[in-house]
Amino acid sequence: MSGAPIGRRGILGGGLALAACGRAPAFIRRDAARPLIPEGALAGDVGEDSALIWSRCDRQATMVVEWSAGSARGRVYGPSVGPASDFAGTTMLRDLPAGAAVEYRVRFLAEDGRTRSAPVEGLLRTAPVGGQPLRILWSGDTCGQGYGIDAARGGLQTYAAMLARAPDLFVHCGDLIYADNPIPATIKLADGTEWRNQTMAGREKVAETIDEFRAAYRYNLLDEHYARFHRTVATIFAWDDHEVLNNWYPGEILGDDEPRYQVREVDVLAARGRQAFREHTAIAGETIHRVIRYGPLCDLFVLDMRSFRGPNTAGLEEAPEGPTSAILGADQARWLADGLASSKALWKLVIADMPLGLVVADGAAIEAVANGDAGPPRGREHELARLLAELKARGVANVVWLTADVHYTAAHRYDPTRAIFGDFDPFWEFVSGPLHAGTFGPSPLDPTFGPELRFIKAPAPGEANLPPTAGLQFFGELEISAGGVLSVTLRDREGASLWSIDLPPDERL
Repeated sequence: MSGAPIGRRGILGGGLALAACGRAPAFIRRDAARPLIPEGALAGDVGEDSALIWSRCDRQATMVVEWSAGSARGRVYGPSVGPASDFAGTTMLRDLPAGAAVEYRVRFLAEDGRTRSAPVEGLLRTAPVGGQPLRILWSGDTCGQGYGIDAARGGLQTYAAMLARAPDLFVHCGDLIYADNPIPATIKLADGTEWRNQTMAGREKVAETIDEFRAAYRYNLLDEHYARFHRTVATIFAWDDHEVLNNWYPGEILGDDEPRYQVREVDVLAARGRQAFREHTAIAGETIHRVIRYGPLCDLFVLDMRSFRGPNTAGLEEAPEGPTSAILGADQARWLADGLASSKALWKLVIADMPLGLVVADGAAIEAVANGDAGPPRGREHELARLLAELKARGVANVVWLTADVHYTAAHRYDPTRAIFGDFDPFWEFVSGPLHAGTFGPSPLDPTFGPELRFIKAPAPGEANLPPTAGLQFFGELEISAGGVLSVTLRDREGASLWSIDLPPDERL
């Protein structure tokens, strides 16, 4: 099936006249109480001819998705949703035309087989098969440090600025929610004013039960900018620590310094957090780490730097093997190396939960990869060293790392001539965020892999946890031209350009 694609910057049209693909109910009753769709819909993990659609109903019902792109159209009957999944579900659309704007409409069909909900509509763009230019945005960190939806201060304003950029695709690098940060009614600001949050049940305390984790995802969708953005732009979802608990790792037991939790076993919290994350996002496949093939110009390799890591230590382990040196884990590290080496895409974008060369502390321990030691690779740096050396040996070019996590924006170029460990080809790492959270930073750079700070915008010395209205909210933008040039722009909360660079392909970056 094919049809003339809708323009990338087109607006969702009126109704969709969609043909049925499969058996439809013989009669749809419209005068009874309808199921409701309280949080709308969103799309994720979109490829050349497929996309995953998420939505949530208010009762037991069957998800139905209709789609249209030019003359191509279809209808797919999805799962029956119920309390086991918080009445949320996903439906895979297949046989979509490539490089097209696809309008979709979600309804839920009640158990009687006759009563259906009013529709919610959305838009996504499939990956092109030709060399059409792309625009991809990325960032992370939504509703952190208690800064929720204050309508009088513009709500989640960064999402409106991102929508104005008319992207083809968005990548959320993690911290979609802050399960460990309650949303209070008010926050006293340094200027004497109050941040006034919209509140909801389940967000008044840290998340411990499955319903409290679920509430954190539903809360974000109360914001009109957030909901409109996700109805209009397909998102690639990653996760980091705050989907569960600050700086968590498998096997952790909470100590006396964390009195807010009745549940002390972090593995229990992580299982509930993972369930809510999978229920309320659109992720295809069994694992969070996965590759999204978005046409010939780029593949996106989404990492999971949480599930397979070892405990947070000082990061000085000399041995390259062992549980305390893991952050990706052996299987994921092998998957990444082989996937990057076999990728046919011009650009390989690695979506990382955390930056590589920034020292991110967890008390006296290390939370990310870099350990702050000006020496050869130790601790989790062993995994990175092996990966970078292998990519060089296998001749893998055009690899760019994208991340968020540290609540400011920066550009880092890793150069083997500056490094203590130099067995790798130069590469770039771009940091951007938060989307809507307190602003912090900067963090020190570790010299092991030779990172050079090319740009930074962060709070002034002595300032921390600045509110979103202080202006230090950030997102990044990638544009890949038909000729393959990757243009990277770091932008602020209003969408203004702060810094940019053009990277030609197949050159030593």
